[in-house]
Amino acid sequence: MSRLISVITPAYNPEPDYLKAACESVVSQELPSGWSLEWVIQEDGNTGIVGELLHGVDDRIRVHTGRRGGVALTRNLALANSSGELIKNLDADDILTPGVLARDIETLTSHAEVSWTTSRLLDLLPDGTTVGFDNDPPHGILAPGSVLAHWRSHNFRLPVHPTTICIRRKLVVALGGWMGVPGSDDTGMLIAASILSTGFFNSEVGLLYRKWPGQETAKQEHNHQAEWNARMALINERAEALLATRAANTLPSVTH
Repeated sequence: MSRLISVITPAYNPEPDYLKAACESVVSQELPSGWSLEWVIQEDGNTGIVGELLHGVDDRIRVHTGRRGGVALTRNLALANSSGELIKNLDADDILTPGVLARDIETLTSHAEVSWTTSRLLDLLPDGTTVGFDNDPPHGILAPGSVLAHWRSHNFRLPVHPTTICIRRKLVVALGGWMGVPGSDDTGMLIAASILSTGFFNSEVGLLYRKWPGQETAKQEHNHQAEWNARMALINERAEALLATRAANTLPSVTH
């Protein structure tokens, strides 16, 4: 019986061409022997648009609908509707690079101490060009606490991008899924995971992160200062509570 990795995607009124590009990047992935994948797309609402766009494309695609609730709730419903032992995040307008799922699987099966992995990404600009970053961490292990320390010392900027995460199901479920805030839900989840467990950064590009006016992070409300401050404060407070609980030896390290 093959082992399963679930790619999960929240979608709200997706741009058809971008969703189809995301789809192609998923279904064309080549996996290690003994592994299979499912792509669970959760629509934020029940318009049926996603199902219409992807109807009959690939039998590994699972489309679900539900009531409107925002990206964090939608991501968590996708998690609930998935079955994989590994959970790979993908937003509906981004593109997985060839081989990234195989690399994620290899990392998480060959390093018993690692519970989540991230990878380098490139911004994909509207003209089709890409832009990278010059301050990625070194390829390799990310020790528990190192992500939080960087985030705190760099004005709440992470050393790795949370949208590239692949994580063991047991860990993300233990954390309650993605954090229930209107934006930065992936930051909150990654920081919590990075306190409780060891991570990994793969320096090979794993994602093309599309930059366009319709993306959630480009919207004015996402960068409203008072809300941003509240989100960061809550993520930081949660991190402090997890650190204190770990220090009291009442919360074990979570692996697999």
